[in-house]
Amino acid sequence: MSLSSSASISSASSICNGSYSAKLYGTRVSVHFSFPNNKQLRTVICSADANRGATVIEQGVSYSASVPSRIASLGQVTGVLGCQWGDEGKGKLVDILAKHFDVVARCQAYVWFHFLGFLILKTYYCQGGANAGHTIYNAAGQKFALHLVPSGILNEETVCVIGNGVVVHLPSFFKEIDGLESKGVSCEGRILVSDRAHLLFDIHQVVDGLGKLSLLSRSLEPPERHWTCLFKQGSPEWHKSRQYAKRLEPFITDTVRYINDAISQKKRILVEGGQATMLDIDFGTYPFVTSSSPSAGESARVLVKAYTTRVGSGPFPTEILGEGGDLLRTAGQEFGTTTGRPRRCGWLDIVALRYCSMINGFSSLNLTKLDVLSELPEIQLGVSYKQNDGTLIQSFPADLSVLEQIQASFSFVLCRGPTA
Repeated sequence: MSLSSSASISSASSICNGSYSAKLYGTRVSVHFSFPNNKQLRTVICSADANRGATVIEQGVSYSASVPSRIASLGQVTGVLGCQWGDEGKGKLVDILAKHFDVVARCQAYVWFHFLGFLILKTYYCQGGANAGHTIYNAAGQKFALHLVPSGILNEETVCVIGNGVVVHLPSFFKEIDGLESKGVSCEGRILVSDRAHLLFDIHQVVDGLGKLSLLSRSLEPPERHWTCLFKQGSPEWHKSRQYAKRLEPFITDTVRYINDAISQKKRILVEGGQATMLDIDFGTYPFVTSSSPSAGESARVLVKAYTTRVGSGPFPTEILGEGGDLLRTAGQEFGTTTGRPRRCGWLDIVALRYCSMINGFSSLNLTKLDVLSELPEIQLGVSYKQNDGTLIQSFPADLSVLEQIQASFSFVLCRGPTA
């Protein structure tokens, strides 16, 4: 496979060692990089330097930190977050971690704790709706494409919470439940829907489809704008909604109280993020973003794909154009879980990753789908941005016109044998 980029190329790079963790019945290996503090992580992310020479990845490298020790180091409330433009493999990691947690939640989570006499707030903005697609597999190799139901559902001991901040499309919700139960997954008493969650109606999708920008066909923008939506009594939409009411009733729970009671009882909670930081309405590449804030205030478990993908329009500094991008898309099966749309593909963007680290304050990351690059003689990393006149850009730009004009500079990682 030969991949080429349209951006300018520099030479050499640096990469850090990590430790492998894999699920036997999964489809991808994930490489875990752990760092004692954020400062060290950011140093490693920034360390690619044209003067440092090329680093060679070889088979048989020894790795440290066992899986049990990493699990034990997780907090009582831990978030899983994507730090690119989505599709990093969040569902798989949640599926792997679920057996170590009592609750898996998609929600807005605020956790207060005391540290050195101060009351500290940790915030996880991990809401969203049916536009997020997470793919997981059970022990028999059956595939499950989830959009609303948390990815911990395959673990029988886990309670799954769809909390406040999530926009629920009832037809999609019940379709998921029916699909799970048809494959032998018990959902009764294991899925809780917040009594504060908002509903997404079909009319919202129609309105969204009429707009010029549609991030995904199940976009959340109309219901996020219109907090109250009334239908004329007797209309088809009204009748359809009434049919869902009785079936929905057993799922409705005061999840705010439920989650806080679980914390008081020392239960472990895993917050599942949807989409990713670079799609954040405040921190992402606006206006090519989602309608909410899928970021974390502190201490999330973040996922990063070994290369970068993006769905739809928007700036993509490390994009691989032409045949190279097509080859990577095919090798990585980069087609949307929710829409089936082909994803744009490019090299790993270290500048954007460093920016996400600044926002989310993560101290470790899980690198996924490195095996997709295993046939390449070298892997490229986008390590810096430059303007057309050669001026180095020190941070990730907020100005869309600047982002569309910048050139990415690359470093190389040479590979001997398979990378995963």
